[in-house]
Amino acid sequence: MSGNGKMRVRFAPSPTGDPHVGNIRTAIFDWLLARQRGGDFIIRIEDTDQARAVDGAVEGMLDALRWIGLDWDEGPDVGGPHTPYRQSERLPIYADVAARLTRGGFAYECYCSEERLAALRDGGAKADGSSGYDRRCRNLSDYERRALAPSGAIPVVRFKMPLDGVTTINDMIRGEVRFENRLVDDFIMLKSDGFPTYHLAHMVDDHRMGITHVLRGEEWLPSAPRHLRLYDAVGWQPPKFAHLPIILAPDRSKLSKRNGAASLMDYRRMGYLPQTMFNFLSILGWSLDDKTELFTREELTRHFSIERVSKAGALLSADKLEWMNGHYIRAMSDGELADALLDFWGAYPPPEIASLPERELALQIAPLVRERLKTLSDAAPLTAFLFTDDIAYETAELVQRGMDAAGTARVLDAARDGLDALPAFQAEPMEALLRGMVKDLDVKAGQIFGALRVATTAQRVAPPLFPSMEALGKARTLRRIDAALDRLRASGQPD
Repeated sequence: MSGNGKMRVRFAPSPTGDPHVGNIRTAIFDWLLARQRGGDFIIRIEDTDQARAVDGAVEGMLDALRWIGLDWDEGPDVGGPHTPYRQSERLPIYADVAARLTRGGFAYECYCSEERLAALRDGGAKADGSSGYDRRCRNLSDYERRALAPSGAIPVVRFKMPLDGVTTINDMIRGEVRFENRLVDDFIMLKSDGFPTYHLAHMVDDHRMGITHVLRGEEWLPSAPRHLRLYDAVGWQPPKFAHLPIILAPDRSKLSKRNGAASLMDYRRMGYLPQTMFNFLSILGWSLDDKTELFTREELTRHFSIERVSKAGALLSADKLEWMNGHYIRAMSDGELADALLDFWGAYPPPEIASLPERELALQIAPLVRERLKTLSDAAPLTAFLFTDDIAYETAELVQRGMDAAGTARVLDAARDGLDALPAFQAEPMEALLRGMVKDLDVKAGQIFGALRVATTAQRVAPPLFPSMEALGKARTLRRIDAALDRLRASGQPD
């Protein structure tokens, strides 16, 4: 814990592109821990790799976190006692620590060229089983260092890893993990451009910001001995570490854009709900038991624990995600679903909708499509008939099984007259009227309903017929029935 006994966790993304679901899962786990224990959740931007920085990535990341309902106590947009919260604005702090380590004999300047380092990398492992830098500059005298240094060259600063012994990390998920020090190279802490590497920057900031628990991907586990040795050299107490399991694609390969959506915004564009993504990502690698998969935010906050995070890779199941999204859609009220559709259509306008509809129409659409939606993106194609007067279908589609064109025209004509005479153009009176006509017209209910469905929506399988006609309105419904009758009569059949 921090000096005052308070848990402090941080989410520290790099602004190198869209927010990957693995990063967002880490943020969710951080947030759950902080909110469960009354701690602080901090956002810090690790933007020291300037070559890979993408314009707008920071704003995109913060928007993604807000979209799934996360809030934070300190960060680049809300401030806090440890400003600035962008590493690119904290360079003097890192330079000071690097100089301190160099003076203390824990680090050294290295003038090796990129060409030499590339040749070392191409050479593979050395005789002792280690790889990477060969420590050429580690024990040079000042005279030797000056002789090696090109004129005006600015060195990098490397950390001196111990040449023997073992470094042990007590990981909250994986338990005790041991590393032979001789197999870990003397890594770069400070680059020649004055920017720190991740190894130095995150350690300095975690200490200065009082971070008590660090959650990060398992790919950082091999770097843990570097970080623990850095803490030891500076004389700081390290936080507790938890290395989270990797997220796997359905084919059990590492999740990437090649084998499925890897960005949270990809899922948002596909029409998944924020509450779905929060729930789904929370159980990727964590479980309460062997059966419970649906949780409210409050339940997750109450039950989450690092101890129940799995060591094994977490499989991202597209089928489970789709099922979960359907569950959350069906659980929404008409107003909630209408607002969700309007927000989605406003952010990602579908081709079927020329302009954003009024909320009144969205409220009518919600019950029409709720049971048929897997994602919000399914709604516009299902209700395209509401947003255009140019519906397209083949005349033969009007004719239902067991009927001919003349009989279909007779049924539609009678239905049109009955609908026109209704005092209230609403679903229940329409259904009562048309069901009452079945016996008089000597047809089956499915035949008259099927012909009306094609005539008014151009679909054989559409949202419920009578609420759809109510949403269309009386005038548009009658015009479409008239157009269907004209088609039938123009097909050469008698009036």
